[in-house]
Amino acid sequence: MKYKNILQIDDDSDDCEFFQQALEAVSTAAYMALHNPIEALQKLADNEIKPDLIFLDINMPLMSGIELLAEIKKRETIKNIPVIIFSTAPVSGSLAKLLDAKDYITKPSNFNELKNILKDIL
Repeated sequence: MKYKNILQIDDDSDDCEFFQQALEAVSTAAYMALHNPIEALQKLADNEIKPDLIFLDINMPLMSGIELLAEIKKRETIKNIPVIIFSTAPVSGSLAKLLDAKDYITKPSNFNELKNILKDIL
């Protein structure tokens, strides 16, 4: 298993629960969800949390996922954590690459599809 500690940053708790259930079905990785992007950035910057991989939503209040990703990439201590943009919002692959995201995945609504996506990544 490549990734042992997964962080999902998403303001939608239902989406996080759906994601967690799919993750637990295909992996033994530890999972944490944070719903506030500003809090997530602070915890990452302070090394309170140390994920191996971040799944990041785009549409969030207070700070968008794009803004958060830009902030992560500015900080020496956390810029190398791979970030997968995981959102219903359309983002071009070129924008994801420009922001140094590992990948862009559109959130599936089908549980088995999500499990398959996670199997491929993990």
